[in-house]
Amino acid sequence: MLEGQLLGAELALVLSNNSASGALEYARKHSIPAKHLSIATSDGDLERFEKDLMDEMDAKNIELIALAGYLKKLPDTFVERFEYKIVNVHPALLPSFGGSAMYGIRVHEAVLARGCKVSGASVHFVTREYDAGPIILQKCCAVKEEDTPQTLQHRVREIEFEIFPKAIGLLAQDKLIVEHHRVHILP
Repeated sequence: MLEGQLLGAELALVLSNNSASGALEYARKHSIPAKHLSIATSDGDLERFEKDLMDEMDAKNIELIALAGYLKKLPDTFVERFEYKIVNVHPALLPSFGGSAMYGIRVHEAVLARGCKVSGASVHFVTREYDAGPIILQKCCAVKEEDTPQTLQHRVREIEFEIFPKAIGLLAQDKLIVEHHRVHILP
């Protein structure tokens, strides 16, 4: 896959719950529709936030959602509406080191504290439960004796940048089938 391309997918909207997100800045700089949307922009009203979120998806005819660095739990009805259409990248080999408290540098600190010899990244479907959806792709890397959380994070991030676009491309090209919570990749 060529850098900057997602086979079979068109980037229609960048949405962030963080108004200072680098993704929003990048999107705007490259003329990609971008919007800050959060509970705060919905005056703290969860139902209004969910409606605003659905309205944004409908307005842009969104069929696939890729989460990267999104740390909030999506509303259950939203996840159900987009079942097997929301993917997330996680900086660990799920199901290990997943869950609501496992993000960013915390994951790598936990991997090192546990004495793991291998780490990596996972791309998975988003379900109602944090980091529990069917795994689409994973790739591992060695944990080195001299690793710090930061050095491990750097190597794992490189893996994330490799496998996330691949998984999105597979999904966009209808090359994934989910049966019994397992993902099958079609040729």
